[in-house]
Amino acid sequence: MPADRLHLLVPFALPSAAVASTALAGLQYPALSKLVSRARVGEKVIGEDFQRTLPHERWVARAFGAAGAAAATHNGAAADDEAPLAPWMLLADGGTPGDATWACIQPVHVRIAHDHLVLIDPASLELTDADAAALYAVAKPLIEELGIRIEAPTPQRWYLSSDQFGTLAGASPLRASGRNIEIWLPHEAHSGQRSRAWMKVQNEVQMAWFEHPVNEAREARGLPAVNSIWFHAQGALRPVQRAFARVHSDAAATRGLALASGAELGAVPATFKAQSAANTNASANGQGATLIELDPFSAAYIQQDWGRWNAAFAQLERDWFAPGLAALESGELAELGVTLCGDTGSVTLNATRGDLRKFWRRREFASLFIE
Repeated sequence: MPADRLHLLVPFALPSAAVASTALAGLQYPALSKLVSRARVGEKVIGEDFQRTLPHERWVARAFGAAGAAAATHNGAAADDEAPLAPWMLLADGGTPGDATWACIQPVHVRIAHDHLVLIDPASLELTDADAAALYAVAKPLIEELGIRIEAPTPQRWYLSSDQFGTLAGASPLRASGRNIEIWLPHEAHSGQRSRAWMKVQNEVQMAWFEHPVNEAREARGLPAVNSIWFHAQGALRPVQRAFARVHSDAAATRGLALASGAELGAVPATFKAQSAANTNASANGQGATLIELDPFSAAYIQQDWGRWNAAFAQLERDWFAPGLAALESGELAELGVTLCGDTGSVTLNATRGDLRKFWRRREFASLFIE
């Protein structure tokens, strides 16, 4: 790898103080510990318990200059969606956002609990593209009859555009997953009121999917029915900055921002060694900062499966932190940055070879945990 700058963005890698002892039980992570100890803290965002977006979403929005899209106001009141990423997600999925305002819509399962409704992690639905496309075929004409534009460049994510949604702010599906959905349902940012336009769309789709053959077949296989749709990330495309020369990510929002910024876009390498080899063989465009978004934690974190989270952490130490630290120590890397995110906040660390020699720095990983 050329003497270069590498930044690792890692969603859900930062456990809360309450679960840290369980999540990290038995783990040894000397490379990350040294990076945490010697690095400079670039940014620490605590976040809020009821913030409707996720820390890594807000981080990429800020990094590329897309967060400013949330500054749009209605009657002087600012919208509260700090990561209005739907238009860039649409771009990454192969759509053309244009100047319209878009929201991302995902098919979901809402479970009836004792006295409330709970959203389950959409990734756990095991929804095939074929089944998603069949459900979309039913929902599309119903939505268009309401005067709403809908596109589905990918079966699993749909996009709606309508002035009827105004400054409607939704919550990221993973932010609301596993929780009572009452406070996470879309509301008008300027008033806090529920949107009648959105509730009508949602009700029409829910009724059309009730006892749909796709759902009957799913339930026969022991899978949850796809019984609702989830609204989030509404925003409009705007110019963004080229924050990185190269971006490797599987996340639609990050990929879309990379495309819009003119960055070189690629898949996530399996290991640091694979990334190093790819950069060594790269063209003259190999210089500059590289962003890699690593996400082995999301499902385990949301489901509080700390055994699986623990195993993923050990693999990240072995495949990324340890070789990344070694590359920094040898001068192969000029700078290594790491942004570790939880479900409310994030911490960004940056280290150069010179920082590693500052032995008097004694920061502990536990000091980064968010209460």
